[in-house]
Amino acid sequence: MRVAIYGAGSLGTILGAYISKAGLKIELINRNKAHVEALKAKGATIVGTVQFCQPVVAYTPDEMSGQYDIIFLMTKQQHNHEVVNMLKEYLTTDGVLVTFQNGLPEVQIASILGEERVLGCTVAWGATLQSPGVCELTSAPDALSFSLGAISNQRNKYFDKVKELLEKMGTVDVEDNFIGTRWSKLLINAAFSGMSAVLGCTFGEAAQPRASRRIVQALIKECIDVCHAGNIRIEPVQGKDIVKLLNYTNSLKRAFSFFIIPIAIRKHAKLKASMLQDIEKGKLTEVDAINGAVSEYGRRVGCPTPMNDRVVEIIHKIERGELTPSFENLKLF
Repeated sequence: MRVAIYGAGSLGTILGAYISKAGLKIELINRNKAHVEALKAKGATIVGTVQFCQPVVAYTPDEMSGQYDIIFLMTKQQHNHEVVNMLKEYLTTDGVLVTFQNGLPEVQIASILGEERVLGCTVAWGATLQSPGVCELTSAPDALSFSLGAISNQRNKYFDKVKELLEKMGTVDVEDNFIGTRWSKLLINAAFSGMSAVLGCTFGEAAQPRASRRIVQALIKECIDVCHAGNIRIEPVQGKDIVKLLNYTNSLKRAFSFFIIPIAIRKHAKLKASMLQDIEKGKLTEVDAINGAVSEYGRRVGCPTPMNDRVVEIIHKIERGELTPSFENLKLF
């Protein structure tokens, strides 16, 4: 059996290091030649909330050959049509592609591969690429978990193997209501990743000041309201019912929701959004697949999403160089 992580940046390198450390074979593939060369020469150096160095197998895409039974997809969604069609040639006829991407990517990927060959996985931890070959785990070691699910009624034969691989790093929750799991992750990303990119800060820094926390709270509320309008049941995150904790219908529950936000994110307080990391590297972000996905679904079900709309607008202005990530952007809400 051959397994690869395609788009092995910070998240993929850390996951690959854990799997390799457990004695299982996995190949890390990334377009960043400096990163791949460092992985080949020195192994994956993991810093932050854990510290270890692990030899790994790493390639650039032009070095790929043969076919894989399982490919973990960790690239940005902007190029999914091109990337998935390319990877299709590297999958065995019954092989499975597991998307770790943000937003709601499974439907588009299934249109290329077929539903039975697509699994979705959400990640409840964060990481940052510090330098070639060096990745920082920014979440607490006891907060390393995955949610795994399928959009097909028939599970691919590699489902249990995928679960086994992920368990080398953390706990794996198998979700029957995977769309609800997707939305629980999208809620967190829209609120905390969105504001991390807008303000130029970590999740914890976005949650602390009252002014920015009010916007985080409003972004969360819009996600919950959109799901209610679309009859989507948002799943718990790491055993916590985030709707029960953070939704509100009166002033008392609203005050409790506001109070609990920094506590709810404390294990991931040091996390810096991948969108902010993209901005810092001069790259386009996935905001249209995150806050934009909330806005698009809101329009579909007739639920206004003014705060998510504004986050999309601000981040696009940052991408164009009209704004910079800063707490000054709070005045735009």
